Amino acid sequence: MSPALFLSCEHGGIDVPEPYRAWMKGAEKVLASHRGYDIGAMDLFHRLEPLAEAAVSNTLTRLLIEFNRTEGSPHWFSAFSRELPPHLKEPLIDAYMHYRLTFRDEMRKALDEGRQVLHLSVHTFTPELDGEIRELDIGLLYDPSRPQEKGFCEAWRDAIRLRAPGLRVRMNQPYKGNSDGYTRALRQHFAPSEYSGIELEVNQAFAKKNVMDADVCTVLHASLEAVLRGT
Repeated sequence: MSPALFLSCEHGGIDVPEPYRAWMKGAEKVLASHRGYDIGAMDLFHRLEPLAEAAVSNTLTRLLIEFNRTEGSPHWFSAFSRELPPHLKEPLIDAYMHYRLTFRDEMRKALDEGRQVLHLSVHTFTPELDGEIRELDIGLLYDPSRPQEKGFCEAWRDAIRLRAPGLRVRMNQPYKGNSDGYTRALRQHFAPSEYSGIELEVNQAFAKKNVMDADVCTVLHASLEAVLRGT
């Protein structure tokens, strides 16, 4: 039986609800940059969504609350939201918890049906950070201590390269797959035999006006479908 694919996108937008706009005044450039959201990630998420049995996405800007960090992390709130009064922080925390708990409950239902869960968290990354050019196009992030995650990423890497040999696919770059994030948090709730958490990172050089390159989307969709089917 094939695993149940769960798809998520933690940094899909730059929404700032009205009560928080005064706190974000002057942050327009930061908000529109990679610091505010993952450029092109939501478009890619929707392109892959037909393959998923369950999907969830967030469009609150990460400058308000960071959906890809553990509850209470020093990076949970940004410099723009850290000093928010409690009555404004509480709705953000509620949104964060609802996102996480609802998705986790759906995963538990799949496990109760005897299915394994494969969770793909969709992200994009800036081509240059702190003056360093990142020499990759696609990153597949996994926990090295979980052989099933590593095996899936190796198979997906090979499937991508088969369809697009020119794409530079790297493992656990530009970030480590076991760093603080949503997949790591879920690993604490599910055994390796139940849950595999993979982060997909795509270079924002392929995104124009928040739309991901169609060819890249096609390659990722086709290769992911092939690996899921075992073909």
